[in-house]
Amino acid sequence: MSAATETATAAASGASATERFKTDKLVGVENTPKERVDLLAREVLDAVYATIRKHEVTYDEFNALKAWLISVGQDGEWPLFLDVWVEHVVEEVANADREGSKGTIEGPYYVPGAPELGAEATMPMREDEQGTPLLFQGQVTNVAGNPVPNAKVELWHADEAGFYSQFAPGIPEWNLRGTIIADDEGRYRINTMQPAPYQIPTDGSCGKLISAAGWHAWRPAHLHLKVSAPEHQLITTQLYFPGDPHNDDDIASAVKPELLLDIQPAESGNGNQTTYDFVLDPA
Repeated sequence: MSAATETATAAASGASATERFKTDKLVGVENTPKERVDLLAREVLDAVYATIRKHEVTYDEFNALKAWLISVGQDGEWPLFLDVWVEHVVEEVANADREGSKGTIEGPYYVPGAPELGAEATMPMREDEQGTPLLFQGQVTNVAGNPVPNAKVELWHADEAGFYSQFAPGIPEWNLRGTIIADDEGRYRINTMQPAPYQIPTDGSCGKLISAAGWHAWRPAHLHLKVSAPEHQLITTQLYFPGDPHNDDDIASAVKPELLLDIQPAESGNGNQTTYDFVLDPA
């Protein structure tokens, strides 16, 4: 096992995710109308009240909840908790009217500004990067079927040990993270390594919830992508590998049938390859 595998912790990962969220995601939230805040806050609280009354929650259970909520904040795991157990419903609502490609959750490990690469690209990786080589290729079109030239394809994923650069120690900063600019016909060919299934961090507060509830912590192997172009809607998605035992019980509830890849032996004889096309909706 790598040094990253041995030393990565929920606290360190949570702290990185929290700082990244504060940097990248808190733009414009202060402009949310008071009426909207009032509506949503009251309905969430009403749902909590209904659960307490329905199940006759005791003071011991209430205090256990308070202690756990405090520890989630101390561990910096609110981004992990919300992205794993809540984001999939927000994504479902936000993308309900899309005609093009299916989206799914972003998750807590996106980092903007990955190195820009050409349409024929090899992802940044260590010289001895472990895993099965994967050629990921496809084309970006619009809902009318026309190519989208120079579309931006942001790709990031875990390594063979299940860890992400910038969220686990001992991994180069931009390892397995890249921004690919498609060609004039919207096509791209990306050489990378197949990621592994992994467990979300379990040594912190989210792990305590998983243990107490008797759940598992596994996410199936997946590629993360953001695909965008001027005058088109950004699509954020993940793509999954057929046969993974956790495609059907992903802890993040993010797998959709349309997001399963067709994996074939590589024509080069080295590893595997897959083709996946993206269809962008108009802005």
